[in-house]
Amino acid sequence: MLVRLYDLPDLASVAAALAAADAVVKRPLALDARRILSVVSEHFGDAAPGWVDECHACLLRQPPTCFIATRESAVLGFACYDATARGMFGPVGVIAGERGKGVGRALLLRCLHAMASDGYAYAVIGWVDDPEYYRKAVAAVPIAGSQPGVYRRALGR
Repeated sequence: MLVRLYDLPDLASVAAALAAADAVVKRPLALDARRILSVVSEHFGDAAPGWVDECHACLLRQPPTCFIATRESAVLGFACYDATARGMFGPVGVIAGERGKGVGRALLLRCLHAMASDGYAYAVIGWVDDPEYYRKAVAAVPIAGSQPGVYRRALGR
């Protein structure tokens, strides 16, 4: 799916949801990588084994192209960009007990705003399971003929 980064909802639109969830979205530090990757592996590794590797790649950059949602020191979710290819958003995941509270939308918007700040005009959201969610959240539109897209180069595909 394609997102116009010059026409995004304001980050203030997710502030109330984050406050209600008692969550904070931030760029992580390199020293937190092992803990973040452990959460990604534990909560998403079986369903999406490539996410650990994509998140790891994003955590190695300076600044990281990954954001995390936390409550105190617990990681609630993560979102990445420029993982598999430049200009792509994802992967993104929120642990099961925290879904439906606006944390995922906050992570999505924080990444897309960072991409816009990095100079991108558009973002591609790859491997979308729920197109309606992205259409509503950020007015994303489908890109015809894009499945599996860049992912066809992965080993074993």
